[in-house]
Amino acid sequence: MKQVERAIIMAAGIGKRMQPVTLETPKPLVKVNGVRMIDTVIQGLQANGINEIYVVVGYLKEQFQCLTEEYPGLQLIENPYYDVCNNISSLYVARDYAKNAVILDGDQIIYNKSILDPSFELSGYNAVWTESHTDEWLMSEENGVVTSCSRTGGSRGWQLYSISRWSYEDGIKLKRHLEIEFEEKQNRQIYWDDVAMFCYPQEYRLGIYEMQKGDILEIDNLDELIALDKEYQKYQNKGR
Repeated sequence: MKQVERAIIMAAGIGKRMQPVTLETPKPLVKVNGVRMIDTVIQGLQANGINEIYVVVGYLKEQFQCLTEEYPGLQLIENPYYDVCNNISSLYVARDYAKNAVILDGDQIIYNKSILDPSFELSGYNAVWTESHTDEWLMSEENGVVTSCSRTGGSRGWQLYSISRWSYEDGIKLKRHLEIEFEEKQNRQIYWDDVAMFCYPQEYRLGIYEMQKGDILEIDNLDELIALDKEYQKYQNKGR
């Protein structure tokens, strides 16, 4: 059994779909019912003994400085490409820490901390089984190993969530593949997940870590934020 030793939290994005709230506050630091989203992520990691935490920042980066004071062991990594590249750039700048790592987004709410269990066998993604149609990335598996993934979704499959674990060996591969795509091929408008899932699928053997829909919440836009926290209704008709 392998063990996660560190975490990389992606927190560099602009969060356009949650404007105007995110014009002044980066999305991971937006409070939902009084709690910043990224706090649920960091506290979930720490509850599982993962204290070596790297937060990749870009947009309104200075606002994240407080995290280094509140959470000993947490370090910030600046992504200077955040406004011109997709999120491949965020993992690229943190690529040295991908070995024995869990990689996850900072703009989600973790309700069930056990989904961040540091023990794992195969590198792979947390996922929720869905019978009905989804537009999210959907994986198929055989004997516990991912066989394919659809970027456009579908039904009866494993919906991919932004929590993934990477072994020491796969972390080394991931670093090399990120460098090839980002530096040599200048392939900078893809998601970092594309690297293992679509650019080099034959070089990874990925597993699925089952969780339930209520374990985690991804808030994609202002309407979803308002549905959770009525405090944001004042923004409903501004700046859209």
